[in-house]
Amino acid sequence: MEYRSKKKAFVLLADGTQFFGKSIGIEGSAFGEICFNTGMTGYQEIFTDPSYFGQLMVTTNTHIGNYGVLNQESQSKKISISGLICKDFSFNYSRPSGDQSLYKYLKRYELVTISDVDTRALVNYIREHGAMNAVISTEVGAEERLLKELLDIPSMVGLDLASKVSTKEAYTVGNPDAAYKVATLDLGIKQNILNHMIERDIFVKVFPYNTSFDELESWNPDGYFISNGPGDPEPLKEAQALAKAIIDKNKPLFGICLGHQIIALANGIPTFKMFNGHRGINHPVKNLLTGKGEITSQNHGFAVDMDVAKAHPEIEVTHVHLNDGTLAGMRMKNNKCFSVQYHPEAGPGPNDATYLFDIFKEYINN
Repeated sequence: MEYRSKKKAFVLLADGTQFFGKSIGIEGSAFGEICFNTGMTGYQEIFTDPSYFGQLMVTTNTHIGNYGVLNQESQSKKISISGLICKDFSFNYSRPSGDQSLYKYLKRYELVTISDVDTRALVNYIREHGAMNAVISTEVGAEERLLKELLDIPSMVGLDLASKVSTKEAYTVGNPDAAYKVATLDLGIKQNILNHMIERDIFVKVFPYNTSFDELESWNPDGYFISNGPGDPEPLKEAQALAKAIIDKNKPLFGICLGHQIIALANGIPTFKMFNGHRGINHPVKNLLTGKGEITSQNHGFAVDMDVAKAHPEIEVTHVHLNDGTLAGMRMKNNKCFSVQYHPEAGPGPNDATYLFDIFKEYINN
């Protein structure tokens, strides 16, 4: 059994509110926008999701680390969150197939992590006061200095973070002899999205966030995909121009999360920063085309303006979030283009929405 003597640590919010906890043994300070995820499992997939880049993660499940880490479940090559806040941290794990403890995994990346925090009270505070920047630290006594530094951290609004997580060089995945080829714009893509495409006999080439349409088109793909990712979609002008060019050519186009927002902006539909955002693996969505409900995995702090989308002559709203009525999916009436504001690939999460990859394949075939 592993045991560590825990030193004092704290969470300091931008409004000066403080919560106290203990360090798990990785000391220092970490800054970012604080958010919470309500998933009861899947902490490894969450920590490695590039969409969380620049954010401090509060886990609402009491026990974190109890089933260790399995390398194949990572959604990218490294941890993306800025820091971790949890209630009970388990240094030991019980999953026979696990590769290592979560502590060793976090230690490899020197990810500042604090436990023994009253996460229920912290999450309630965030829900009432909205997402804001914060710092977690083991530097007890340095609160005044850290608050000054914290107030200099830019807001997530207007922040381009996709460029920080996108691939630097184009690369391919899957079988080169597959039936289909899809050019993918990487704004922070998750591994499970690529897995779902490969399973559907699709050969994928992944391009950097600022790649032009001409460069993607020169690969002669059968379809195009714009991925999920972190930050505000509004500054990503190159990605918006790319989406507009694909739409103008009436090529098959699928967008997930940030990709969904980029497609909206390319159609002149604005996005907005949400008070808290949606982050969890049990979000209810209604498919307006079938009338069926779907339980979905979601992770986003921005959303598309529902009223403008409904009034747009070329847009049909296809999915709606049942908790707050926000836009969860749309398609173009006269183009081979559709997108959703959630994660059909899950990782972690339910599989209710994996059919969307089959719809994309149908768009390519037709």
